[in-house]
Amino acid sequence: MVSKVKRPVLEGWFTEVDGQPHLVGTQCECCGTYYFPRQSVFCRNPACGGERFAEVSLSRTGKLWSFTNAMYQPPEPFIAKTPYEPHTILAVELEKEQMIVLGQGVEGVECSDLKVGMTMELVLDRLYETDDEDVITRKWAPVA
Repeated sequence: MVSKVKRPVLEGWFTEVDGQPHLVGTQCECCGTYYFPRQSVFCRNPACGGERFAEVSLSRTGKLWSFTNAMYQPPEPFIAKTPYEPHTILAVELEKEQMIVLGQGVEGVECSDLKVGMTMELVLDRLYETDDEDVITRKWAPVA
């Protein structure tokens, strides 16, 4: 059996470091503000005039800040599994970076399973597959 090539649904948005998934962000070299997705033109912190950014691997865990369900397919540029399947959408606060990142919940996690403040971790999961490849995306999963 030939294994399929794994391809990220969005190139450069996540990576694996030492076998653990991480979001790829940037940090302003002037004030230290973090960004996801990456920022490269100017710092959006109103107290900063920085224009230089370092690429960083962001925290892979955080606290659930809010959540909802997506019962209908969002419009482009959202990339969805076909046929569309409802799923949870989670807002997770990364403690070190002091920022909130939205993402899809892992399959099987319903709103009734979630509670604000619970610890979540970033995982990589198949969004869909073709004959030749597995298309991978980032998702949030509750820490057991």
